[in-house]
Amino acid sequence: MEAIILFGLFFLLLLLRVPIAISLAAASIVTLITSMGFSSIEIAADIMYTSVAKFTLLAIPFFVIAGVIMEYAGISKRLIHLADVFVGHRKSGIILVTVMTAIFFAAISGSGPATVAAIGGILTPALVKNGMKKESAAALLASSGSIGIIIPPSIALIVFAVVAGDQIAVSIGRLFIAGIIPGILLGIALIAAALYVKKKDMSERALTDSEKHIEQEISAAAEKVPLPEKMKALYDAIWGLLIPIIILGGIYGGIFTPTESAVVAVFYGLFVGVFVYKELKLKDVKKILIASSVQTATVMFIVSAASVFAYLITTEQIAQQIADGLLGLTDNKYIILLLINLLLLIAGAFMDAISAFYIFVPILLPVMLFLDVDPTVFGLMMTVNLAIGLFTPPVGVNLYVASGQANVTLNQITKRIIPFFIASVAVLLLITYIPAITTFLPDLLGVK
Repeated sequence: MEAIILFGLFFLLLLLRVPIAISLAAASIVTLITSMGFSSIEIAADIMYTSVAKFTLLAIPFFVIAGVIMEYAGISKRLIHLADVFVGHRKSGIILVTVMTAIFFAAISGSGPATVAAIGGILTPALVKNGMKKESAAALLASSGSIGIIIPPSIALIVFAVVAGDQIAVSIGRLFIAGIIPGILLGIALIAAALYVKKKDMSERALTDSEKHIEQEISAAAEKVPLPEKMKALYDAIWGLLIPIIILGGIYGGIFTPTESAVVAVFYGLFVGVFVYKELKLKDVKKILIASSVQTATVMFIVSAASVFAYLITTEQIAQQIADGLLGLTDNKYIILLLINLLLLIAGAFMDAISAFYIFVPILLPVMLFLDVDPTVFGLMMTVNLAIGLFTPPVGVNLYVASGQANVTLNQITKRIIPFFIASVAVLLLITYIPAITTFLPDLLGVK
């Protein structure tokens, strides 16, 4: 009965377009009152408070503010310029620039929408000039931005470690290292999809003489980039490139914890913005604090509301019932993994990653442990699923950011997202059925 009330009310509120955090909280509180009376509201309040009062979760606001600082400090445009001078001269080099920059910025911000917002305004016009339609360029930006929650440091991986920690210890450091190869593979797959999409766009329309001239000028200018200018671009961007090295090196060198590394990232970004690039002004501080506070409040509200939902799933034995039902369908490990992927792909299309972690980790982790799947592999498998959800309609946040920057409708961009979706699902299946892709690097480095 509790399961029917909990999930029924939750999905009803979602259909009524109630914000997901409020839907989670309302469904949870109504279920608590139904089963335990009005005194249970105090239990809900206690769970909501304790869920966010965790040292590990302090990394979230600090990584958020670090990402905003990097944008104001001018790091993103220098990373774009670096990628451009090194690979921009190649055929369809702007596609390589887009994905490479997304990977670089993902390693700084840890956020998909933040990655799209930081690089989209600069790269969308460049992609259009080089032959892609606006909606195709926006689709590439939206899908590339999804790498932001896979490449370390990743807010999503931090949340997964916290939620999974109620059942089994999962190292954030191991998850971070495990995310590198899947993130790079996803980038390669998106490049392949983008090359296909551009070829299709070019075949659908003949370039005007003016457009051909622009394309030739861009290619010729890029080919003439001398070595000293490339070295200068590398020197200018080195401060941005050092960020993931400092963060990950500090964690694995035992200098600081993942949470402390987020604080280091903030101070590093301030130092670079104020004293190195000198683009970060006092007047920007207010904007940075407001932007990061709004993002952090949104995330923490979802975390607190989802925690009550997760509490009910566990205490009312809902998770165990669903897990037993799933295992009762078949004893074939590979079919179960496929079914879980389908479930998560659908869930990712309707809810954000943090909510999905709190709802589905308590349900699916026991199943994965029963199947002897490494929790690290499950963490990356789930994160890639939810990364795909970032650019899958109807609730893909990256789609809204990218469509706004390219000035195209959601319907237009949705039609162009299919090749990127297929390429991403192919990578997801590789990660699911070849666990060594995820575990190779952390095992090689001895990260437990």
